[in-house]
Amino acid sequence: MQAADLAASLPRPDVIVCSPLRRAQQTADAWGSPFEVDERWIEVDYGRFDEQPIDQLSAADEARWHLEPDFSPGGMETLASLSTRVTEACEELRARAQTSVVVVVTHVGPIKAALGWALGVGPSVGQRMFVEDAGVSRVDLDGGRPIVRWFNRFGDQPGQ
Repeated sequence: MQAADLAASLPRPDVIVCSPLRRAQQTADAWGSPFEVDERWIEVDYGRFDEQPIDQLSAADEARWHLEPDFSPGGMETLASLSTRVTEACEELRARAQTSVVVVVTHVGPIKAALGWALGVGPSVGQRMFVEDAGVSRVDLDGGRPIVRWFNRFGDQPGQ
């Protein structure tokens, strides 16, 4: 229901791209249109910490992972790697977004990385953001240059 409400409150997309994970595809289904699956929008690979409480990672390793983009505790994907794959996906979508409404359905890590791309900052900036469940972030293009229009909004908010 939450996904259907969200889809109904946003502009009708011309292009829908989503992560290969089932929960993202179920959300993308809410638009009732075909969508493209792009592996680059998958959530961060947490390695052996996947589906584990965050306290399984030592405080020192967690802090280091947040601050050092090339650090990989316990086989976790580095923030640098996440940033690289999401930046590639964003750059490929940029041309399509010049003339189309593009919706990307993804997860916390890729959202933070995409916002970092839009802001032109390094991968560690995402550690200073909190992404809400079912929150929507909007990036527009101004002469081809990405502009963060809003962050963490919900589809039923006015002025979209």
